[in-house]
Amino acid sequence: MDNTLHNIGNSLAQNPTLGKLSRRGFMAASAATLASCKAATSTTPSAPTPATVKTTANTDYRTPSVKGPVPRNESGNHPSNFSKDAGVTFSRVLVSGNYIAITFDDGPHPQNTPRLLDMLAARNIKATFYVIGRSVDLHPGVLRRTVAEGHEIGNHSHTHRLLSKLSDAEVRQEMQRCQDAIGHAAGVRPRTMRPPYGGLLQRQRELVHNEFGYPTILWSVDPLDWKRPGPSVVASRILSGTTAGGIVLAHDLHSQTVDAMPATLDGLLRKGFKFVTVSQLIAMKAETPAAQASVTPAP
Repeated sequence: MDNTLHNIGNSLAQNPTLGKLSRRGFMAASAATLASCKAATSTTPSAPTPATVKTTANTDYRTPSVKGPVPRNESGNHPSNFSKDAGVTFSRVLVSGNYIAITFDDGPHPQNTPRLLDMLAARNIKATFYVIGRSVDLHPGVLRRTVAEGHEIGNHSHTHRLLSKLSDAEVRQEMQRCQDAIGHAAGVRPRTMRPPYGGLLQRQRELVHNEFGYPTILWSVDPLDWKRPGPSVVASRILSGTTAGGIVLAHDLHSQTVDAMPATLDGLLRKGFKFVTVSQLIAMKAETPAAQASVTPAP
C-alpha cells in the first residue's frame, strides 16, 4: 500500500497534467486508492444481508362449518328482571333445571365476535358479553349487532385495569365510562358487571352494587382459554366442568376460543343444558342460597 502511494507521487512528478492536481485532488486520489487497497487485501467476504420475509395476518379465516344440522337451544320466554336483593356476587346460581349461562369477555373484537355471533345464532343461544368500553368505542357496529341479535351486554370496565388496586373514584370512573360507551353505541344499559381478572374487593363490590345496581359476576367454569391451550382443550375443560346453574367464562378476544365453540356448544346442548343470559339465570334463583364456587382469576 505504501508503494502505491509512492507511485502516485512519481506519476504526478512525471506527468505535467497530473502535476496540476490540487492538494485536495491528490488527497482524494490517495483516499480512493487506500479504500481500494483495503478491499483488495480483505480475505473475509462480507456476510450477505438476510432477506426479510413479511407475512400478513389471515383475517379471513373461518372455522369450518359443521356438516349437517347442529343442535339448537330451546326457545323460552325467561324473565331477566332480577331483584336487587338477589345478591351482590355470583359465581353460579342455584336453579331448578339444567340452565347455564355462557359469557364472553374482553370484546367486542372486529373478527372474532362476528364469527362467534354466527355460531350462536345457528344454535339459538343467547350469551352474555362483558365488554371493555374502549373496545366498544373502536367497534360500535359489532356491539350493535350483538344487541340486535338478543345477547346481553355486561360492564367489564373501560380500560381493563385491576379494579382492586384503584381508588373508589377510579372504580366509579371505570364503570361509568364503560356504561356510557355501551349506551352511546347501542342504546342499552348493562345490568351486571365482571371485574377484570376477577379482582374486586368486597367493599368495592358493595359500592358498585349500591351505586350502579350491578351484581358482580364471577364464574364456576374457567377453561384458562386466555393461555391459548388450543381449541380442543378449551372445549374439553368446559364440557367437563359445567354443571346446572353454572356460569362459564370464555374470551371472544382469542380466536382459539371461538374455534372451540362449535364443539363446546354442541356438546353442552347434547348433554341437556339450556342456555340463558346471566340476568335470566339470576332471575331463576331458587330461595335456598347458592354455594358460591371458588374461582381462579383470569384476564
